[in-house]
Amino acid sequence: MNASQQPGATPREVQPGVGNPPGRYGARRPAAWRRRTILVTPLAVFGSLVVAFGFSLGRNVTLVPSPLIGKPVPNFDLPPVLGRRLGLSGADLHGEVSLVNVFVSWCVACREEHPHLLRLARRGVVPVHGLNKDPPQNAACWLNEMGGPYTRTGADRNGRVAIYWGIYGVLETYIIGADGRIAFEHIGAVTSQVLEEAILPLVARLRREEAGS
Repeated sequence: MNASQQPGATPREVQPGVGNPPGRYGARRPAAWRRRTILVTPLAVFGSLVVAFGFSLGRNVTLVPSPLIGKPVPNFDLPPVLGRRLGLSGADLHGEVSLVNVFVSWCVACREEHPHLLRLARRGVVPVHGLNKDPPQNAACWLNEMGGPYTRTGADRNGRVAIYWGIYGVLETYIIGADGRIAFEHIGAVTSQVLEEAILPLVARLRREEAGS
């Protein structure tokens, strides 16, 4: 009979992982920890991505600086949207202050901003031109349904001219000076606030500069 079996002997302390068979304290604990790590790590990464995505949605994309400000408009020449008469080229954006609006037929924000562009065109303050990235029939149906504020339209069917302009959003709006240089870029829908507080004051200033030159 050993000491652990003798009456009055102090029982040997059981220590996890020391001289004990795997099962309760041995290999199972590290294995369970590894499984927990495998499950938790992807969830943590996914949670971080959700937070980052939510933060990006909350940002004001109109504040993204454009590398094209102050530079000449790209050299391009596009045919008009189906059913329209006048196309759009870089040469058309020299000699007077003008506005170029990028639009597509499936864009919800384009539909929201369109009434503001119609009112702007009716005021005759600045020529409004449209750059479209739609299949021909879609663009034609859009303008027939919504009305056409555009003096000229450019059908950028392969998206190449959009790359020249550095366009990465669905809709963007540019103000072009009479010297053919890009003076302003707005990313997102044109609202009444953007129109009254940013676009119209800039157009007025550029036209004064044009008249004084």
